[in-house]
Amino acid sequence: MNLENTQVQMRKGILEYCILHIISRGEVYASDMLDELTAAKMIVVEGTLYPLLTRLKNAGLLEYKWIESKSGPPRKYYKLTDKGSKFLEKLAETWDELVHSTQMITTKSNA
Repeated sequence: MNLENTQVQMRKGILEYCILHIISRGEVYASDMLDELTAAKMIVVEGTLYPLLTRLKNAGLLEYKWIESKSGPPRKYYKLTDKGSKFLEKLAETWDELVHSTQMITTKSNA
């Protein structure tokens, strides 16, 4: 079994939750999301983010608007829709349950 592959799969499983959480803080530019995800070691390949953003937009969970940039072409800024906020709330509940369940199992001693 490949440890690195398992680690990547674990990160992928919560990447959508992390992206929605970042966007929930306010309008955000994709490269800023990428910087935060990379710093947190949640994403390794830039090409992973953009297809996921498109999928989330197509699902009605987020929207974007173009804002003119002083230093180049216009930038696409993302924000959550109402549907996206509700979806994120449910994901947060699921995450809390998973963390609790995992801690129950991993902190149990052999005694």
